[in-house]
Amino acid sequence: MKIEAIDIFNELVRSGSIRQAAEGLNTSPTAVVRQLDKLEHSFGTPLVERTPRGIRLTAAGEVLAASTSRVAQELKTAHQLIDDYKGLRRGRVAIHTNGAAASAILAPALSEFSRSHPEISMEVNVSSAQGALDAVAEGRSQFSVTMFAPKDPRVEVLFRAPVYHEPIMSPDHPLAARVELSMADLIRHRLALPNRSFGMRRAFDARLHDLGLPTEDYTFTTPSLEMQIELALRCSAILILPRMTVARWLDMGQFVCRPFVKSEKIISWLELSHANSRTQSIAARRFRDFLMGFLGRRLSVAE
Repeated sequence: MKIEAIDIFNELVRSGSIRQAAEGLNTSPTAVVRQLDKLEHSFGTPLVERTPRGIRLTAAGEVLAASTSRVAQELKTAHQLIDDYKGLRRGRVAIHTNGAAASAILAPALSEFSRSHPEISMEVNVSSAQGALDAVAEGRSQFSVTMFAPKDPRVEVLFRAPVYHEPIMSPDHPLAARVELSMADLIRHRLALPNRSFGMRRAFDARLHDLGLPTEDYTFTTPSLEMQIELALRCSAILILPRMTVARWLDMGQFVCRPFVKSEKIISWLELSHANSRTQSIAARRFRDFLMGFLGRRLSVAE
């Protein structure tokens, strides 16, 4: 199988459309169809079904897609390693992350790293925690930065640090006068929380359940961090977030943080992970070493 065919098939799988695959590869739809026909002839079976909305993989196509995705990533890694041996300074690092807090700490890390390593390009994808681990295990990303991630034997945790989720509110909110808060205090007021597909929300509900407090849906429920923040800025809701997620508003005095009482704290773990037994390029190793140091400094100060 030629590399060109792998690239075209992977783009076809990603886009779900012959036309969009052609646009993504800067080629013609005819060239995409030609390579697809060659692949189907080589394997002796249809790989896609054409539908009014694009293409859908057959069972054989699903098997091939899983293989070509791994092959493409291994080729990229091999290309990077060859560049390393040739002494070239360019490189690429792909990261998957989940959660607002992970993104909040990753953005300043990327900014600082890029200033000292402008030759290394960065790709950041946002997904669920499990999706981030899958991406690393399958070779689509070199690293994941996650919170509330399940254990996964396919990946190795390189760095792990506790992150505290605390009540965040407008300084004009009635509870802002308190030094610390209990769960019982919070449920008397409106909250802005993500839905129960988010680990933080499940941890919050579990804590309420353990305390014998009601967990009915008395909150503003939205996965949008922007919406949550806007509601809190208008003194309409309390947020439950790590301080670093809203550090800018805290510094400007638009938010205050009032921690939970000690016995009711919500703690998650921010984890930097990579795949077991996969050779990393020099660019990836540079980023790994930098990020581990950055996280150690930033989280020790933040908490």
